[in-house]
Amino acid sequence: MPTPEVRFGTDGVRGEANDSLTAEVALAVGRAAARLSSGSVLIGRDTRRSGPMLESAVAAGVCAEGSDAVLLGVVPTPAVAVASAALDTVGLVISASHNPFADNGLKLFAAGGRKLSDDEQAAVEASIADVLVAGGLPGPTGAGVGEVRTDPLAFDRYADAVTAALADRRLDGLRLVVDCAHGANSEVAPTVFARLGADITVVAAEPDGTNINDGVGSTHPETLAAAVVEAGADLGVAFDGDADRLLAVDGAGRLVDGDQLMALFAADLSERGALRNNTVVVTVMSNLGFHHAMRRAEIDVVTTAVGDRYVLEAMNAGGFSLGGEQSGHLIFSDHATTGDGLLSAVLLCDLVLRSGQPLTELADASMTRFPQVLRNVRIERSAADVVEAVAPSVAAATAQLGDSGRVLLRPSGTEPLVRVMVEAPSSAEAEAVAATLVAAVEAAR
Repeated sequence: MPTPEVRFGTDGVRGEANDSLTAEVALAVGRAAARLSSGSVLIGRDTRRSGPMLESAVAAGVCAEGSDAVLLGVVPTPAVAVASAALDTVGLVISASHNPFADNGLKLFAAGGRKLSDDEQAAVEASIADVLVAGGLPGPTGAGVGEVRTDPLAFDRYADAVTAALADRRLDGLRLVVDCAHGANSEVAPTVFARLGADITVVAAEPDGTNINDGVGSTHPETLAAAVVEAGADLGVAFDGDADRLLAVDGAGRLVDGDQLMALFAADLSERGALRNNTVVVTVMSNLGFHHAMRRAEIDVVTTAVGDRYVLEAMNAGGFSLGGEQSGHLIFSDHATTGDGLLSAVLLCDLVLRSGQPLTELADASMTRFPQVLRNVRIERSAADVVEAVAPSVAAATAQLGDSGRVLLRPSGTEPLVRVMVEAPSSAEAEAVAATLVAAVEAAR
């Protein structure tokens, strides 16, 4: 039977548990994580049924290399980053984020709670390949074998870190609905909001191993919207399975996405002199309306490729304090080393209370969203060749829209697709331009 190739990117590996993501792969990743670490490896997971199985395999791999496997239990991804930073050791997360429960994934934080560097990523991939090809590799014996232990402080350490972001401020008087997606935030999010004094209604916080993200959470904000309207709440917040992202809805049940949240936070931090270098970092997918809003607010914008890795790289390089993605993955580098849904939610609630305005008014004033059309076109030859072939069509569309619209063609990083995005003043114009570009890609594919 051929040995599977495991590509371990900055967001790790992901697949159907016990199919493409087997216990053998998890053991290999555990051994690779131990080789990356100078001490123990911290292991956290979300609520999926396959989590304990993969946790055991990862822990076995860590111990086989002579390191200790420290189990954090069910905790959000950013809680693992917090522990990694506090203990200055490698952290490993077992989660498939917003995917269905049958999927799972493995991703790593380097010591200090940071993303892997290119060299560290290459070393991890090489170690995984060594283990999978060689099979049972000899390791230390006797007292040199690592131990499995738990960290009873992980939950409180993370809750304290999020709470500390408000200093001595509280959320008393705020009526809030919290959708935990039956995921990793199911216990800690209600605890933190209750500690801060918010009047909370909690939904989707009863994980059974199979219901994570099932019709709830940030991938199904309609559930949160209905709960907010029914409860008469001021706003609602929804997380994904591993709780590193946030989407919100206002009191009327309207979605407030990552671009709007970024616009709100950027303006608020800038006004308070807390937006370092008066700059925010976003990806190419952020809506043109966001860029127009930042221009009006005289806030600089740095744009990166899609992926939180690139956002973090730009933030670190420029010393910036705020960055994020349209999906709701927001990074506040003064408080965290990675995207954190609960931290973002707490800071949003604080912003609403300090402003004295409802989120409805704040979101409306933050930016005017341009209609956006996204189309995926399957291709049969090199994506780079296709994009080059349709460059004249893209140039013509860009000239047609001028400053009032935007065109983006982007090859998929995981599938044989070219993604076509068009933003324009009206939905009809966006659809028309997108249709022209899709036809051009289809002709060149």
